[in-house]
Amino acid sequence: MQGSNILFDPVLSTISSPVSFAGSKRFSDLPITAEELPNIDLVIISHDHYDHLDYPTIQKIDSKVGKYVVPLGVENHLERWGVSEDKITTVAWWEEVEIDGLTVVCTPSRHYSGRKLIDQNDTLWASWVLKNENYQVFESGDMGFGDQFEEIYAKFGDFDLALMDCAQYSTRWHDVHMFPEEAVTAAEILHAKIAVPIHWGAFTLSDHAWDDPAERFTLRGEEVGLSVVTPELGETAKWSRFSDYTQRWWRELA
Repeated sequence: MQGSNILFDPVLSTISSPVSFAGSKRFSDLPITAEELPNIDLVIISHDHYDHLDYPTIQKIDSKVGKYVVPLGVENHLERWGVSEDKITTVAWWEEVEIDGLTVVCTPSRHYSGRKLIDQNDTLWASWVLKNENYQVFESGDMGFGDQFEEIYAKFGDFDLALMDCAQYSTRWHDVHMFPEEAVTAAEILHAKIAVPIHWGAFTLSDHAWDDPAERFTLRGEEVGLSVVTPELGETAKWSRFSDYTQRWWRELA
C-alpha cells in the first residue's frame, strides 16, 4: 500500500523459542532470507510472543527497516536489541499513526503477551487496520473470537482484505485462538471482500494437523460464500487478479 514494503511479525528463524537449540522447529522452508529482503518501509508487530517477535530476525533486518509500529511496551524489546528509538512508534488500542499517506490503526485483540514467566501481559497485543483512499486491510495478529470484530466493523466499515489467524488453536486455550470456522465468521462480520488464512504452515504450536487450519477455513468459507485466497508460502499475489490464487495446494502434499 502506498508503494511501501510492509512486514507483519517477521520471523525468519528456523526455531520459535527463547533458545536456539530447543523449541518448535519450522517444518516449511523459508521462502526468503533476511539478506534477500529489499528495504522495508514499515514493520508492524502484533505482540511479543516468540513466533511473532523474533530477536535474530530483527537483528538481521533492522538496517533495512525505515519504521516500526508496535503496541505499548513492545518498544522496550526493540530498544534493548539496539533498534533506534526514533524509528519506533508506540500505540494503544484505537490510536492511529499516518506514515507517508498510509493510516495504521491499532485495534483490539483477544490474546495475551509475554516472553518469560515473570513478564506475562506486561506489553499490549493488537490487531491492525491499514487504510488509504483506495483500500482497507485488516490483520488479526493472534486472537480469540469476541465482540471486538463488531466494534472494529462499526468504526471502519467494509474491508477489502482480511488476514485472519486460524491456527494454533485448542480447546485448552480457545479464548486466545479462534477455531478456523470462527475466523471465517469474523471475516464475515468485517464484510471482507477477500480473506486469507494466516498463522499456519510454519511452526507446530498446537496439536492439530499442519494443514487442518487452511482446510477447515477454506471449506467453511466456501459454505458461506466467502472469497478465500490461499497463495503458496512466499508467493506474490497481485491484487488485480486475486482470484488466481485459490489453489488449495496443501492437498497435493498430503
